[in-house]
Amino acid sequence: QVQFVESGGGLVEPGGSLRLSCAASGFTFSAYRMGWYRQSPGKEREAVASISSFGGSTKYANSVKDRFTISRDSADNTVYLQMNNLKSEDTAVYFCNAEIAAATVLFPANWGQGTQVTVSS
Repeated sequence: QVQFVESGGGLVEPGGSLRLSCAASGFTFSAYRMGWYRQSPGKEREAVASISSFGGSTKYANSVKDRFTISRDSADNTVYLQMNNLKSEDTAVYFCNAEIAAATVLFPANWGQGTQVTVSS
């Protein structure tokens, strides 16, 4: 079945960096866009970054543009999110999912457990 396993989160000071990974399975990874999403307490899940099936096109939320970089490795069915210059407002649980289009998930019933990112001094 479709599965997403996110990892790489943790506690980091403002200005620090983290690299998140998401291992996907149960569908043809190379055929679909992939996206990273995040959810903070009391807020709705929001789209953070998206990458095309072949990796040639990326899109970012304005709040993370120039700080985050999404990439993918179709050999390993893995999508990554490099996060630099982290801010307290980046604190959230981060998830990945396949996409029909940027910010439109393909498997809304198959979210993983996510990985917690906490930015604090």
